Amino acid sequence: MQLLTVIFLVVALVLVGRLAWVQLKWGPQLQTVASDQRTRTFVDPARRGEIVDRQGNFLAYTMQARSLTVSPVVLRRELGEIARNEMYEEGATRAEAEAQEGARVEDMLRQMANEIPRMIGQGEENSEDKKDSDNKSDNNSANNADAKVKTQKVNSKDILEKLHADTDYEVLVRNVDPDVAAEVAKKFHGVAADHQDIREYPNGAVAENIIGRVSMDGQGQFGMEASSDSILTGINGRSTEDVSANGQVIPGTLRDVVPAVNGAKIELTIDLDLQAYVQQLLEQAKENSRAKGAEAVVLDAATGEVLAMANTDTIDPNGNLEKQLKNGRSFDNPSISHPFEPGSVAKIITATAAIEEGLTTPDEVHQVPGQIEMSGVTVADAWEHGVLPYTTTGIFGKSSNVGTLMLAQRVGEERFDDYLKRFGIGQATGVELPNESAGLVPTREQWSGGTFANLPIGQGMSLTTLQLASVYQSLANGGERIEPRIIKHVTSPTGEEIPAEEPRRTRVASEETARTVVNMFRAPFQEDPAGFNSGTAQGNKIPGYQLSGKTGTAQQVNPDTGAYSNSDYWITFAGIAPADDPRFVVAVMIDDPERGPLEGGAGGQSSAPVFTEIANWLIARENIPPSPDPGEPMVLQAQ
Repeated sequence: MQLLTVIFLVVALVLVGRLAWVQLKWGPQLQTVASDQRTRTFVDPARRGEIVDRQGNFLAYTMQARSLTVSPVVLRRELGEIARNEMYEEGATRAEAEAQEGARVEDMLRQMANEIPRMIGQGEENSEDKKDSDNKSDNNSANNADAKVKTQKVNSKDILEKLHADTDYEVLVRNVDPDVAAEVAKKFHGVAADHQDIREYPNGAVAENIIGRVSMDGQGQFGMEASSDSILTGINGRSTEDVSANGQVIPGTLRDVVPAVNGAKIELTIDLDLQAYVQQLLEQAKENSRAKGAEAVVLDAATGEVLAMANTDTIDPNGNLEKQLKNGRSFDNPSISHPFEPGSVAKIITATAAIEEGLTTPDEVHQVPGQIEMSGVTVADAWEHGVLPYTTTGIFGKSSNVGTLMLAQRVGEERFDDYLKRFGIGQATGVELPNESAGLVPTREQWSGGTFANLPIGQGMSLTTLQLASVYQSLANGGERIEPRIIKHVTSPTGEEIPAEEPRRTRVASEETARTVVNMFRAPFQEDPAGFNSGTAQGNKIPGYQLSGKTGTAQQVNPDTGAYSNSDYWITFAGIAPADDPRFVVAVMIDDPERGPLEGGAGGQSSAPVFTEIANWLIARENIPPSPDPGEPMVLQAQ
């Protein structure tokens, strides 16, 4: 008994010592390991904010979905264990189970490959011919989260190949409805339903140059998606819970809950219907004129808001991107990123300076020769002529380079440089989009002898279509330039409006000067059977309405010679509608057309017909009342 007691005491002391060692020495480390083993941190992804037009039509929104994923190597090993256990329960020997294991696993894999496409509803819902109708229903859905997910097309053969892959991770199907994905994961061992956000662009290529797109990992890549990524992204939520060894949540352990903050909603100034119309019109103009491309920007005359910003060859984010890129389509937005020489359309700057400084009047008659020499540079008009008695209005109505430079000489280099700055030439507009170009204009210190012979007639500088529209908006708005903006409102997830920085305003000219110049630039639309008082945009009127604007033709640079080309041109037009009560400003550029932009190549070498089509559409849509009778025709050439 004494011996047994001693032995018992020794064993007890050893156990107590061991327990003390585990508790005191190993305890903190084991506690940390146990906590790591049972603690799970769950991420609640924030939903990316919506982008809508000024009417609330969806341009981009996010739908929640799931990706069905597996680990093929682990799956096949675990299915093998399941198959062996089933055969053991059926009374099979070890040898029999091992012999039949491969066939049973293959049967399970084939069952998965055959049933998953059926369960996710492959067929009619995913056919290409239903794509447009699905987009429309998504666009009109009051709650995008409930809109139908367009599941990635797969077939049994593709899934079976992935299940046979020697990899640790494979995505079987993307874009699966969350409820359907849960059913698939519940039915088939080893299939997980991973969270996935789907960014939807319900209008295809319409406004895609503005909206941009997000990458597979949800990061903004182009357009508004990139420039406003931090606003749209939101902040993911998270929570912590403890789980048991078999993965079940331990009740009462939920803690550290941080709710997700969804991204903000951005309302653009864009009008979706107008944007779609302008894009379609530009595509037609490009095809009709056989041009390299075309661009147009429409601004609200009073606010500077961008109502439409379109260009040709805009990519459809819902289509085959690789194929479209090979065919010349892109995510670019050349209306803000690809500057060009404007040509005569920029002569309105010279006109404004001359009128504002009191150096001329609309009716002053000038004896305009066929060419002029300035600082050793000879500049001629586009047509040969002797000395002609053009009025100031006629100089711009006829687009006389010589007459424009005669007025520019009165203004002087210093004052003209000041007006370039007032109109924002060589300055980025600050519009809320990425990759905006400031254009190019030489600083006053860089002017050479021939610089002042080029700038007043729109040569020797470059600007974007948006900058060109902004120049005309300045005059349509009574002489005050308002920096263009494309974001109207930003609304937080709680419904509060996030204040935005006010656009900068610049007084370019007085209201009286602005009215005078806008009225003068009705001259390009004027028609005269005798030809004396006809403008360069004649034939592009809208019956009953006064229009104001200017044509432009600028030579492109020949890349082989580095000199101006005699065959490649930028054809521009910018104008105001209606001229008597300005509502809209439209700027158009057609890149190197071979003929006119109307059907069959009609319309002449001018962008004016495109301007007129857009202005007519706006006037009709807004039901703008006709303009008052302007009275007697303006005198462009004195008799």
